[in-house]
Amino acid sequence: MIEISLCMIVRNEEKSLPRCLTSIGAIADEIIIVDTGSTDKTKEIAETFGAVIYDFTWIDDFSAARNFAFSKATREYIFWLDADDYLKDEDHARFRELKHALPENVDSVNMQYNLAFDGEGNVVTSLRRNRLVRRSCGFKWIGPVHEYLEVYGPSYSSDVCITHEKDKEYTDRNLRIYRKRVAEGEVFSPRDQYYYANELRDHGIHEEACQYYEQFLNGGQGWIEDNIQACLRLAECRERLGDKAAAFTAITRTLQYDSPRAEFCCRLGAWHVEQGQLHPAIYWYELAVMLPRQTESMGVKNEAFATWIPNLQLALCYDRLGQHERANHFNETALLHLPSHPSMLYNRTYFQKLLGDKYVSLQPQETAGEKKE
Repeated sequence: MIEISLCMIVRNEEKSLPRCLTSIGAIADEIIIVDTGSTDKTKEIAETFGAVIYDFTWIDDFSAARNFAFSKATREYIFWLDADDYLKDEDHARFRELKHALPENVDSVNMQYNLAFDGEGNVVTSLRRNRLVRRSCGFKWIGPVHEYLEVYGPSYSSDVCITHEKDKEYTDRNLRIYRKRVAEGEVFSPRDQYYYANELRDHGIHEEACQYYEQFLNGGQGWIEDNIQACLRLAECRERLGDKAAAFTAITRTLQYDSPRAEFCCRLGAWHVEQGQLHPAIYWYELAVMLPRQTESMGVKNEAFATWIPNLQLALCYDRLGQHERANHFNETALLHLPSHPSMLYNRTYFQKLLGDKYVSLQPQETAGEKKE
């Protein structure tokens, strides 16, 4: 059985840290907490879990803090989490099994990171991250913000999932760090160009975000998954700026990097709907439903674009074309994926009244009966 050091960097995490550390239980043989300036009870809480606590002066560099935390680990493997991450019971059990069954030659283990959930609690947005690494390899964190752990050698994809539930408001901290680096004349790497563009977009600075997305894409050195997301986010920014033609160009630019994906199809379908072009929109939404699910990847996955979103939009398109029975079919299909969605439940009532005896539900009979009542 392998031994594990849990390494974390924290600041003012008294609300989320207990859940995180409780969920780890006996998985961690050592807990290293690096505090970057807490003014609440974070360190006192960490002490109750037997953590070894170190102070680290914050220098606007996440990698520096994480590498410092890694340097304090003493066990064979290092596992890292943020305070707003935790393990669900089933993942705790999987991790215990992993400790006993990890192949001897593995230097890094990646795990699914579940970031967003629908109203039914199903995962809709996730990606995979390197979470567990052999300490003797000396893997380092790279980048002051939106940092990544650079690994190489034999790796293993685990079925353990990390759940993320943020309990703090988003701030402009990352944007400020990037702004400072720009002011100091730093030349950004392609990765930093992409993530700076994301920060600008998230803060509504769309014109400047477009400039950095274009710079990133034109450089031709980005990871394929980042390239695709950059195209789609560039399209969103162009749309916000009122340039629909440029938005279309940005969406279709994703085809330079891979075959059509469900999110691309939905974005392009939405563009056609806004132009009143329902038949092209239907083509892309139906393709989104038919495409095979994205293969295993370290990139971001959003299941909604392959399930309820295209079905709901097909219901809208066919209803506008007067094909109400077909529209109802797609609305009911969307409800199979997300039974409590208010818009689709509203549509169900609409189609029940509109179609009368021709209304067909795809739900089990008793469920459909309950909904009608």
